[in-house]
Amino acid sequence: MRTTTTVLATAGLLTAAQLGLAGGAFAAAQAPAGSGCPIDLVYPSRFYIDSHGWVTNGGLYFGIKNKSTTKTFKKVSFTVTDVTNIRFGTAKATGGKVTHKTSKTVTVYTGTLNKKASLGVKVRTHLLNTHSYKVKFTLHGSGWTCAVNQGTWGH
Repeated sequence: MRTTTTVLATAGLLTAAQLGLAGGAFAAAQAPAGSGCPIDLVYPSRFYIDSHGWVTNGGLYFGIKNKSTTKTFKKVSFTVTDVTNIRFGTAKATGGKVTHKTSKTVTVYTGTLNKKASLGVKVRTHLLNTHSYKVKFTLHGSGWTCAVNQGTWGH
């Protein structure tokens, strides 16, 4: 009786694990600690993928948010670049415009990032491997002391 229960429990776990591939995914970010940088990175903490590896609900949103209540910044560009196992489809900017887009890189730009404003991009995303994926963020602009390399996001 114990053997039958163990076999059924193991089969149930395998089925749940296999179904989990087309379910949800989690990711974490690793950002360098920048002193005096008034910019916050915005990235997904949870998302869902379909059975073909595409992220549902139109893709992933990556962006930056100006934390400052008094300063605006000029010529701001934010780039998301594939490091491992991610490909990008169509991209739609918020707070600016898409200036560069390939299957591995998306850049958004705004001439002025106002106080408490955001700049970002929602991009259709295909995960080539749902267990190992990563992107890196780079940030350019004037009027702040932020590092160009803003870290990575992924699993």
